[in-house]
Amino acid sequence: MVQAEGLRGRLIEAAVILLGQEGEGGVTLRALAKATGVSAMAPYRHFPDKAALLGAVAEAGFADLAAALAEADRAEPPKAALVEQGLAYFRFARSNAAMFRLMFGGNPGCAVAPENYGEAFAILSRRVASLAAGDPGPATLAAWGVVHGLATLTLDGKVPPQEAVVRAAVALVADGIAGDQPRRG
Repeated sequence: MVQAEGLRGRLIEAAVILLGQEGEGGVTLRALAKATGVSAMAPYRHFPDKAALLGAVAEAGFADLAAALAEADRAEPPKAALVEQGLAYFRFARSNAAMFRLMFGGNPGCAVAPENYGEAFAILSRRVASLAAGDPGPATLAAWGVVHGLATLTLDGKVPPQEAVVRAAVALVADGIAGDQPRRG
């Protein structure tokens, strides 16, 4: 996680730790005050309620996800970069299950559309646009949907956490986006 400055940043960092240890239910403004050694009212100067706090935590999660996707996007050739992004997304979800669920779980403080997921979604969109012929919107949705679905199914215990399967699934999507699908006849 990127180190933030000031009390607000310290509160968010502590909330991320609490989220990982206790889950969303353990992230309260009172627990946060105790964890950071500030008065019980200090967190309220930065977050009017728990939903606002969780929204800020989710934003930090999206920033961390964006950093992982940006690193993966350095792979060459471009289709490999899309596959590596898929694996980075999957690894992020597995390593940060509570954060991942908070980011995408419909919390009122975090309920945003994909185009508002900040740089994380933009990195995926740019890579897909570099591969797709025509409108990249549906292809971006397909790439995101496959990896998000596999990550969610894995976190829910419905699919074994096999990176080789994720790699193969995302490679199929990348091939389709790039127009490299084998023709069946």
